[in-house]
Amino acid sequence: MKYIIWFFFIASITSLICGYTLDVPYSRKLIGYGVLGLFFIVTPLFSWYRLKDKNLKDYMLNKENLDKMRERENKKKS
Repeated sequence: MKYIIWFFFIASITSLICGYTLDVPYSRKLIGYGVLGLFFIVTPLFSWYRLKDKNLKDYMLNKENLDKMRERENKKKS
């Protein structure tokens, strides 16, 4: 999965660079495809790859987690 993400990332960056540097009639399309690749393919794949084994409830701000944070802060101050 890591290599697929790298492939799409490099392809998107290459498309952006070619779109900005080459003077061809379809340079704006290259820039657009590069941006679309980054935001609709690379970013979701990267997020899914990094967060697939994590428990997201640990990162949510709910009453229980806020109480735990306050307890830790009180222990640090004491």
